[in-house]
Amino acid sequence: MTDFLPGTRSSGQKNFYGKALRLVLPIVVQNLLSATISSTDIVMLNYVDQASISAVSLAVNYTNILFMFFYGLGAGVTMLGSQYHGKGDLEAVHLVEGMALRLSILMAMLFTAAAVFIPGPMMLVFTSDPELISIGSVYLRVVCASYMFWSITEIYMSTLRSTGRVAICTGINIIAFICNILMNLVFIFGLLGMPRLGAAGVALGTTISRFLALICCVIVSARSRDVRIRPSYMFRHNPVLFGDFLRMALPALLNDIIWGVAFSLYSSIMGHLGSDAIAAYSFVNIVRHFGTVMCFAVGSATGILLGNLLGEGREKEAREGAKSLMVMTVASGLLGGLVILLLIPFILRFADLSPQAMHYLKYMMLINTYYVMGVAVNTTLITGVFRAGGDSRFGMICDAIDMWGYALPLGFTAAFVLRLPVLWVYFLLCTDEFVKWPWVFRHYFSGKWVKNITRDYESEGQVP
Repeated sequence: MTDFLPGTRSSGQKNFYGKALRLVLPIVVQNLLSATISSTDIVMLNYVDQASISAVSLAVNYTNILFMFFYGLGAGVTMLGSQYHGKGDLEAVHLVEGMALRLSILMAMLFTAAAVFIPGPMMLVFTSDPELISIGSVYLRVVCASYMFWSITEIYMSTLRSTGRVAICTGINIIAFICNILMNLVFIFGLLGMPRLGAAGVALGTTISRFLALICCVIVSARSRDVRIRPSYMFRHNPVLFGDFLRMALPALLNDIIWGVAFSLYSSIMGHLGSDAIAAYSFVNIVRHFGTVMCFAVGSATGILLGNLLGEGREKEAREGAKSLMVMTVASGLLGGLVILLLIPFILRFADLSPQAMHYLKYMMLINTYYVMGVAVNTTLITGVFRAGGDSRFGMICDAIDMWGYALPLGFTAAFVLRLPVLWVYFLLCTDEFVKWPWVFRHYFSGKWVKNITRDYESEGQVP
């Protein structure tokens, strides 16, 4: 790793920015692919009907909750893996990967069972419209076949990222993206002699692409000399390392689940405000994904870079690196807002929604031109800077209070007690990121997150 020398600040910053960009750019590509896949689903369903757009958008909330679980486990892998990689201990990296795989596979099995046996009650949480429940139930029953594939690929790619191999993950995602687009075209519209499946075609395309991603991961693993998928490590028990993993990964996991479930309930609030509201909300979520790709990339790179530095015991350099990354974060927030602003005319010309839904969509997108700055800053600090030093507990507490103690009660009150207009409800929900800024910045400037969390676990008693 290039030294970030405190004595040569300008030169050190230049080198650090260069290393950050080498990580950020591949992650940007991955995030763009993810956003593009989601948007193409909506784009193609736009040619089916508005009900399919709304139903899939609501059903996807369960997939998003599962993803938050995988993402939280991946955060634990990144926190410990990046520091142990910085220390040069790959055995510990694989032990952490095995622990995460155990939990991700178990959760995938639970979500699959729920989607197969109770899809109707699952959809009822988000809407009471019988048509949307019917379409969403079919989607869930098909897409759940991908959960097991996903549980393995997400953890393995988190392990690859923790060791700086983000380009490989980008390549895998590109292959999965191309497959997803082609399968969507075939199954949604019934090309090549296939039946016209509509919303179920989206689910089938997603499932096939995730299976292909798993095959790619297996091939990468087989050809890798060090970072591999090692099923045997799922059954190895190291009490010291497992304790560290739970202590750091569990708050990150709970944080991401708290955030994911709360954000899904935002959809539930909007879903009960009518078909026009949820259709507009579905489109604006896709637009926001494009506006935040750079923000999330900087946050991911932050955890890897600072984790490596802290694992090497270079705490002063980590502090300086965090300052440099905050500059990139603010720039990414400004850029994201500009991207959304530039997309507004294009989206309004393209979207085939009712006049009322189009009205909602226009102003929801305008709200998001500044909302992405809140997302950018909080993502880099909470999931990047703080977690790099193993501090995942702060984010869990912060999001629990902010989303469950503030945003959700405010949204439910505005929508169902005060019965405010749809756009006012959406605006109030979008204040959540800014409310927590004072506490987030205070924690950042305190420096409590600067910690080396590695240890010589073998000397403390490893149990094979």
